[in-house]
Amino acid sequence: MTSAGGGASRRLPRWSEIRPLLRGRPFIADAVERRLSRAHTIADLRAVARRRVPRSVFDYVDGAAEDEIGIGRARDAFRAVEFHPRVLRDVGTVDPSVGVLGRHSALPLVLAPTGFTRMMHHEGEIAVARAAADAGVPYVLSTMGTTSIEDLVRAVPAARTWFQLYLWRDRDASARLVERAIAANVETLILTVDTPVGGARMRDVRNGLTIPPSLSPRTLADMSLHPSWWFNLLTTRPLEFASMASWNGTAEELARRMFDPGVTMKDLAWLRETWPGKLVVKGVQCVEDAVAVVERGADAVVVSNHGGRQLDRAPVPLELLPHVVAAVGGRAEVMVDTGICSGADLVAARALGASAGMVGRAYLYGLMAGGERGVRRALGILHQEATRTLRLLGVPRMEDVGGEHASLRAWNGR
Repeated sequence: MTSAGGGASRRLPRWSEIRPLLRGRPFIADAVERRLSRAHTIADLRAVARRRVPRSVFDYVDGAAEDEIGIGRARDAFRAVEFHPRVLRDVGTVDPSVGVLGRHSALPLVLAPTGFTRMMHHEGEIAVARAAADAGVPYVLSTMGTTSIEDLVRAVPAARTWFQLYLWRDRDASARLVERAIAANVETLILTVDTPVGGARMRDVRNGLTIPPSLSPRTLADMSLHPSWWFNLLTTRPLEFASMASWNGTAEELARRMFDPGVTMKDLAWLRETWPGKLVVKGVQCVEDAVAVVERGADAVVVSNHGGRQLDRAPVPLELLPHVVAAVGGRAEVMVDTGICSGADLVAARALGASAGMVGRAYLYGLMAGGERGVRRALGILHQEATRTLRLLGVPRMEDVGGEHASLRAWNGR
């Protein structure tokens, strides 16, 4: 032991003192569990997903329309939320559940409809529905899905299954889809109304993405980088739309051919007469339209700009949300999507008046990262973050979150 100029004395540490500090991370033999265990946020899952699938597939999920200004603004709006916590509140036990369209939901969360889901992972919609059922939240199957309504309900009877409808030029085909959803006892129908044509998703254009992916020199080279993804694609049932005839082309070409730009409020009235269950209109981007669809029988509206994937620089849903809630006046539920990246964002949406938030990219990152287990990981992250946010806000029940708990402030990019 030595002393340096009257300072603290120094000595060589003993091995018995060093040994307890040498704690390595336990080895996880299962490769999927190993990579998912390192994902602590949705952003972490996104990073894992980016490595697991071909670039064109990742960009289809991650990208948005044109210059992607709209999706950036939507995320900035959530960053601009300021929470107003209260202290000395008993939050030893918190309940993040809410009622959504008259039924219990474990979180203010709906898993949004996404097209071509088996392209992200061969387990596709059934994997998502199983994870959603176990998490206690609704899942919306898309018209552009790669699993049929009947197969999904049969595979996951415990799921709270909703169905999303596009009105096609072929109205008889749309009517048959509605009939199939009724026969399958689907609980809720969502009409998406912001797609008179497909948005210009430039990442897909530059990547040359087709549905299903085509074999070209570029994709063949990509096989060497993502062999498991290609193996699963080529050795499971063909990737095709479950609700329409097979298609070979880009998503934008499909939208241009199938979607009807002539849809009007009369079509909504027809659908309300035809559909016996809950009816939701998704893609509302102004107060006047919200009021109009509620007057024609919608049970809920989703303030949405389609994840920034249709009209770039469309209104920011979170900023529009309080105005729609005020105008609808309790006659219908109001949900919101676009820009939700965390459980704290779900709490913020709830504080600003939404009954629930819809997420698409967040769970698709999980699906690409690890199939059904990846979706479960994404939902677990959102649940943990939402619960922690409630505790830090001093609010024991999600049902009690309101305007006094959060506000929007100017976002300065920091």
